[in-house]
Amino acid sequence: MSPGDEHDSFGGVGGSGQTRTRLPEGNSGDVYGGARRPVRSSRSLITVVGVVVLLVAAIAFANRGGGEPADATGPRSGTPGRTTPTSATGVRPVTGKNGTIPTGYAHDNQGAQSAATNYAVALGSVDMFNADRRREIVRAVHAPSVVDDLLKKFDASYTGDLMASAGLNADGTAPSGMTHVSRTIPIGTKVRDYTENSATVEVWCTSLGGLAGAGSTRPVTSTWFTITEKLTWVGGDWRVESSTQTEGPTPVNGDNRASTTDEIAAAVEGYGGFTYAR
Repeated sequence: MSPGDEHDSFGGVGGSGQTRTRLPEGNSGDVYGGARRPVRSSRSLITVVGVVVLLVAAIAFANRGGGEPADATGPRSGTPGRTTPTSATGVRPVTGKNGTIPTGYAHDNQGAQSAATNYAVALGSVDMFNADRRREIVRAVHAPSVVDDLLKKFDASYTGDLMASAGLNADGTAPSGMTHVSRTIPIGTKVRDYTENSATVEVWCTSLGGLAGAGSTRPVTSTWFTITEKLTWVGGDWRVESSTQTEGPTPVNGDNRASTTDEIAAAVEGYGGFTYAR
């Protein structure tokens, strides 16, 4: 994989529930809702109540999970005994961090997906444009056997010319009054191959890249791509051996109004990222 491919691969950088809202039925022009419905029999009412009880029980069981992540055991503020609705459930996906990068993944299929996802985020971050932070990230997410060679390729890729083409200063910082945006947002993962000590995981992503600020000539744009990471289990964790990138799948653009550069800068600085888990 060439240095340019590695750079481009990161943007220059289990089930979900559904909620339905049932609208009133009948003729919208009739304030009384049209013809009166027949009274529901007691048998039908008991059936409906039974279904609702089963659904509530199923949701409660699914949210209970099988593990005890530290973030999932604490009570919600002001509501003793309840956990937050966004708490992680099931097997704890991450047990620690290497600097700011989540590490310590489960030695299984889901752990490999979680690792691939978080590593894609780290390798697609603005920190990759800083030489010291780039070296820390590469060492944290890659297998030791490939680190030295990869660092040389990255250092040869992140040149002054590359920085200039991105509108950055030679050291990778944004010009005064500008905010450098480089953020990868995973959409989903798929395992192509898995063995006890190796995995190939595809991570479908969108990314934001550019400069936000008054007078920016490189507005922040979004791209869509799929990263394929080959992982190996080494040193008690999943690590990247190699990665490639392909374009898309890309959805049709919506008709949202494009925000101003100041709005984008405020959003990037004000909204933090996530630790992703499968």
